Amino acid sequence: MIDVAERAGVSQATVSLVLNGVPNARVSKATRRRVIEAAEDLGYRKGKGHPVPEGRARVIGLLIDEVTTTPFAAPFIEGARDEAALEEVTVATFCTRSDPVLEKAAVELLTAQKTLGIIYASLITRQIVAPDYLSGLPVVLLNCHEKKLRYASVVPSDIAGGYMATEALLKAGHRRIAHLKGEEWLEATVDRENGFRQAMAHWGVPIDENLVIPGGWTMAAGRKLARQLLSRPQPPTAIFCFNDRMAIGAYEAARSAGFRIPEDLSVVGFDDEDLVSYLEPGLTTMVLPHNEMARWAVGHLLDSYGSADAADRVQKVKIECELVPRASIAAPRA
Repeated sequence: MIDVAERAGVSQATVSLVLNGVPNARVSKATRRRVIEAAEDLGYRKGKGHPVPEGRARVIGLLIDEVTTTPFAAPFIEGARDEAALEEVTVATFCTRSDPVLEKAAVELLTAQKTLGIIYASLITRQIVAPDYLSGLPVVLLNCHEKKLRYASVVPSDIAGGYMATEALLKAGHRRIAHLKGEEWLEATVDRENGFRQAMAHWGVPIDENLVIPGGWTMAAGRKLARQLLSRPQPPTAIFCFNDRMAIGAYEAARSAGFRIPEDLSVVGFDDEDLVSYLEPGLTTMVLPHNEMARWAVGHLLDSYGSADAADRVQKVKIECELVPRASIAAPRA
């Protein structure tokens, strides 16, 4: 599967989604075709599934800190559920709000029931210190990671995502590109800005630091910050926004200032929230691979029972974000 993923230019999780025929997976037709062609070219055939040991309840516990503040919890739950279902394993989900009392109670229940393990998930990508009471079962960290690397973890490749988002604007001919950053304490803010800077450097385009503005993640923040940019004597011709909500705010600011998208201003977001495909024009954005990340977490957890060294193999995996091109990018006006 590593060879198929490299040949098709996708993640192993995407290969798993395509070759297992998972319904409703957010994989484009073009990507699906590339995976199938790469598998056929390499003569790939699916092997045995993940082994499930005797004497263990066919259950995996998914501990997630929050499910209501953003729409991102659903892909975690659905991805874990769908991957586990391939082996007739059930996922039991616990919303803990990061409360140690609730977490410990869930872990004790899962341990007493001799379940297969725990996926410990965070709605926000961040570094954590995993609590000691997790040590009784195999654990995989989802959308979070430890400095100590005691447990395998999987996170989105936000640096590469920021690079690809910026490069989409550079390829269209833009050179005066602004970046609306997220809040400084967010790990994704730092990584996406790093990707932005790496892309600009690779293309040899100097960054106007006055066009790199921190400040939030909401529509209101995007509207406010974009207004500041567009009121300058030399406004940017394109904006890379930290997330889709800020991009929606940028749309509103552009229209208020008499800018047409994409004729006068190109915009790229991040996250691919459902509503952005209904914007006019549709927003070019990056997909957060939460479904694929959850599937990888389940697969790695089950693999730890089938390999002599898998349980000791600690790794931090980054799954790339895919660009979703829509109509919000055009060449800058002469």
